[in-house]
Amino acid sequence: MRLIESNIRARDIVTLKSLENAARVVACTGGSTNAGLHLPAIAHEAGIEFYLDDVCEIFKSTPYFVDLKPGGAYVAKDLYEAGGVPVVMKELRKAGLIHEDCITATGRTIGEELDVVTREADGRVIYPIATPITKTGGVVGLKGNLAPGGAIVKVAGMSEEQQVFSGPARVFECEEDAFEAVQKREYKEGEVIVIRNEGPAGGPGMREMLSTTAALSGQGMGKKVALITDGRFSGATRGFCVGHVGPEAYHGGPIALLQNGDVITINAITGEISVDLDDDELAARKANWKGPRETIYASGALWKYSQLVGETYKGAVTHPGGQAERHVYMDL
Repeated sequence: MRLIESNIRARDIVTLKSLENAARVVACTGGSTNAGLHLPAIAHEAGIEFYLDDVCEIFKSTPYFVDLKPGGAYVAKDLYEAGGVPVVMKELRKAGLIHEDCITATGRTIGEELDVVTREADGRVIYPIATPITKTGGVVGLKGNLAPGGAIVKVAGMSEEQQVFSGPARVFECEEDAFEAVQKREYKEGEVIVIRNEGPAGGPGMREMLSTTAALSGQGMGKKVALITDGRFSGATRGFCVGHVGPEAYHGGPIALLQNGDVITINAITGEISVDLDDDELAARKANWKGPRETIYASGALWKYSQLVGETYKGAVTHPGGQAERHVYMDL
């Protein structure tokens, strides 16, 4: 009621600077790769251009200093008891990594809110930003001839050695096929498991690929194979798992053209994801591509969604967003 009385609206609070602040907090806590999807989608609603590349640039320049699972040792309750996000943001401020002039739901600015935070980093759950766990964020953006529209991978808790992987592709047309093969151990150490047709349009709906990653981890193979998909993961990802590969297979992206045995290289240190095929070979395969895989959804809401949904790097949204609005709803 105070916000209404003060005429502070959602779009006064959701600004480009506030979204950058949010991305900082995700990066320094080793948060979910889903931030690369959700933050651009929130921005789109507010009429702001803030894409996967922008999120990943912030990840790259943000130290990772909050030791949370699955990459670290502690859980959200431990973070709360150590002072929570306010203490985390206070550390970010020490390094000049927070926009302090953003207004918050209290009507005060971030800077004013942080001025009253008395607690400091405990050095156990929240490290001091001057001595972080790693110098860059726990989530990394990737690009290359396999993902010209970008991709994202969580590296929190992984050593530098574990952040580079190269191996032959083992291609699956959907998550169910991949999960069945993993259950039967129909894959080899050193392979890159590819799950395609699980993007926003192709799924449809961009499901989490958690059953397959959990099964690989349960078999003790989480660090012995890599996995890439045009689908997504949640914060519980374990192992070297690349999501949001775009353009997705449904739209004829390079992931749709992969064949078993193609050598894929993922380098989270340099931000590269590529397949050892030249442009001519990719073009030839695209010319012979038979089009998107048919799904069982030929009517209803999911069919409508798959026709409308846009690219993952823009947040997988289904309408023109705030920039196209011709009036302010609050003023009607």
